[in-house]
Amino acid sequence: MISLHYAARSDVGLVRSSNQDSGYAGPHLCVLCDGMGGPAGGDIASAVAVSHLAPLDNDTHGAEDLLALLRGAVADTHAELAALSAADPALSGLGTTCIAVMRSGNKLAMVHVGDSRAYQLRDGNLEQVTRDHTFVEYLVETGRLTREEASHHPQRSVLLRVLGDAQGDVMLDESIREAKVGDRWLLCSDGLSGLVSKETIESILNKVEDPGEAAEELIALARKAGGPDNITAVIFDIVDSTSVQTEPQVVGSAASETVVQPRTVASPPAPEPDSPAAKAAALLPNFPAEEEEDEELVDTTPHVTKRWSWPRRILTVLLTLALLGGLGAIAWRWTQNQYYVTISGDSIVIYQGIPQTLGPVKLSKPVEKVASPKPSQLDQQMRARLSENVLLPSLSSARNYVSKTVTSHLNDPTPTSSSTLPPAGSASSPAPPKPGTSSDTTPTAGSKR
Repeated sequence: MISLHYAARSDVGLVRSSNQDSGYAGPHLCVLCDGMGGPAGGDIASAVAVSHLAPLDNDTHGAEDLLALLRGAVADTHAELAALSAADPALSGLGTTCIAVMRSGNKLAMVHVGDSRAYQLRDGNLEQVTRDHTFVEYLVETGRLTREEASHHPQRSVLLRVLGDAQGDVMLDESIREAKVGDRWLLCSDGLSGLVSKETIESILNKVEDPGEAAEELIALARKAGGPDNITAVIFDIVDSTSVQTEPQVVGSAASETVVQPRTVASPPAPEPDSPAAKAAALLPNFPAEEEEDEELVDTTPHVTKRWSWPRRILTVLLTLALLGGLGAIAWRWTQNQYYVTISGDSIVIYQGIPQTLGPVKLSKPVEKVASPKPSQLDQQMRARLSENVLLPSLSSARNYVSKTVTSHLNDPTPTSSSTLPPAGSASSPAPPKPGTSSDTTPTAGSKR
């Protein structure tokens, strides 16, 4: 019988005053989140993510449903963080990285956004299975920087994708993998991976048998290296055993009573009393509900707000890179590999670039006007979403978004021509490379610190 033998450990480090990381380990689900947004919000962001994902920790899901379930929980997290940030200026920039791995039978489903990492140890060899969603990683992949230069680059913490800190959807890296007996997995924040080399991590994971002891030893090494950031490790082994571990472990800000956990956007059904999800809920802080009047304000704000936090962050990145010299052109090219769908006048239009200006220079241009449907034919939800600009990583994904997602929100149930758009698979400007399968969602950018 395949099962997980797991442990989660977290440490505030030697410099930070609070722990903005959150970790969760259970019999069917493991999660690692690294919050951002400063003392006012990072701890809340990572805890909110765990609170949405933890209810999935049970054995009732088929392998074919895993990615959809993870995607839904992450979307709820993203929506709640955007609502909180819009409702409270003190939470501006609220966001978190997220890695979630869910098991059903001999299959593992993983979703990932940000620069936290997942490693797989198989047959004694350690492999990094996630890609850092950072601007510096993009420069490495396109040959502008070496791996050594990237490790010391002043902009290495600038994120291109993160949960929260943006309107619209979030783009995830998604994958389904085999759960092979004997494999060991490590999920960790950059407070660990940024200080402890891959070779050292591999050595510890091979040498220390108990997952909890291995996590503690890795954290101790990060502290010995200076511990400037929070340090969190979630380790799980895939074993063939009838002795199944059932008690979830929650660490970091998700386990702290001092974190004021906001109301979720949509509460999931109550888990069975003896399920791992119920045990996880008992471990998470139980906070009093807010007044009904406040709930309505938080839930409706994202649909009407014009606040757009991430372009200001991209603008900062562009200016910084320009000042560094030589990288300004690279930053410009990156913006021109982005696309977004929005409403312009009485039409839906696909733009190339980002919805921002740099002084007198516009960073976007219209590339396609959609003949049908018209904004007036869409329901209120889709019109509101498009008015906030839906960012997508390529022209083909923008076309797909229009032909599939937008047209599924028509007021008139009578089938309507999706326009004379070219096929979704037609040529488009290249986007930064990414592994696995990405959902048809929206990227963001920000800096964790």
